[in-house]
Amino acid sequence: MIGRPFRSCKGAPCPHPIGRSGRRLSPEPSRANRNVGSECLHTPVFPGPARHLPTTARGHQRVNDGPTRTPRGPTVAAHDLDTARVRRLAARAAPHYDKVAWLPRQVADALMEHLQPVRIRPARILDVGAGTGICSRLLSRRYRSARVTLVDCSMPMLRAARRRGPRWFSKCAFACGDGESLPVADGSIDLLVSSLMLPSCTSPDPVLAEFQRVLKPGGLLMFSSLGPDTLRELRESWLAVDPDVHVHAFLDMHDLGDALLRAGLRDVVMDTERITGRYRDAATLMGELKQLGVSNAARGCRAGLTTSALVEAMVSQYERFRSDATLPASFEVVFGHAWRAPLRSVDVSLATPGTAGTDFKSVP
Repeated sequence: MIGRPFRSCKGAPCPHPIGRSGRRLSPEPSRANRNVGSECLHTPVFPGPARHLPTTARGHQRVNDGPTRTPRGPTVAAHDLDTARVRRLAARAAPHYDKVAWLPRQVADALMEHLQPVRIRPARILDVGAGTGICSRLLSRRYRSARVTLVDCSMPMLRAARRRGPRWFSKCAFACGDGESLPVADGSIDLLVSSLMLPSCTSPDPVLAEFQRVLKPGGLLMFSSLGPDTLRELRESWLAVDPDVHVHAFLDMHDLGDALLRAGLRDVVMDTERITGRYRDAATLMGELKQLGVSNAARGCRAGLTTSALVEAMVSQYERFRSDATLPASFEVVFGHAWRAPLRSVDVSLATPGTAGTDFKSVP
């Protein structure tokens, strides 16, 4: 799944993950130049197990973090979110989140695949935006000797994660906190994992700066997010009938890569994968999104209730995308990993007797 290293370290064996091979991002990358990732079909609306059809290769690119690269500022005013509403939606979704969390589980499994070739033995792992602990349970099984700390802004989500975890001899800890102000000491984390948490943040910069702060020198950040093509069909259907915001935007892969560089992280590798969910009707999709706690939280959304006539008009527009008796819902999943720079060792030779400087050997 992960190709040959883009650049190897000199000297000792390289501790970095075997990064995905791919071309470097140009200073002004274009979305048209990106490779299209895979498409996985998920069918949560029919009896029996979900159908997953064969997939194609995923798209991947590596960020040029050399000295000649100047990180760009944000190019997309992606989402001005109401953070209080984000917390309320997450709290309401906690009791039934796992029943419809097929996408978070699939993305968590993909993150574990990304970690497979990484030569790292973390003692302390931080799962930011842990939700009900889907990713944390996989991390605990992979790194049995590590202490895993789950951080989420929703206390009901953390309670659900605690109930689903082992009752005895657990090495998991739980902390309610915000990604922009983590309740963790500086330089204390060997591995930081965050799955699908960044879309619920107004800006990635303060969050990634916090990630860089809590990572140990040489620590690894592994994360997933959602790209601009997520829920493309639903967004286009709403825009055809109403100019108000109904589906907020998501950050492009290139903007996230630049934000990682601005945070001071290095060896940044970005990757995309396309996943398509199949639903019987638009009501089923919107009901699932509500149960996941990811309803519209944009500040520019309509303040009052949406009329039934407007909803029916949107549903009529969505029917244009129907194929094979189902409606598609696209999810552009963005994966990335980066490292905090290790500490540099400096050889300081002692001054010899009779030369300028201090002879430290003679100091009592």
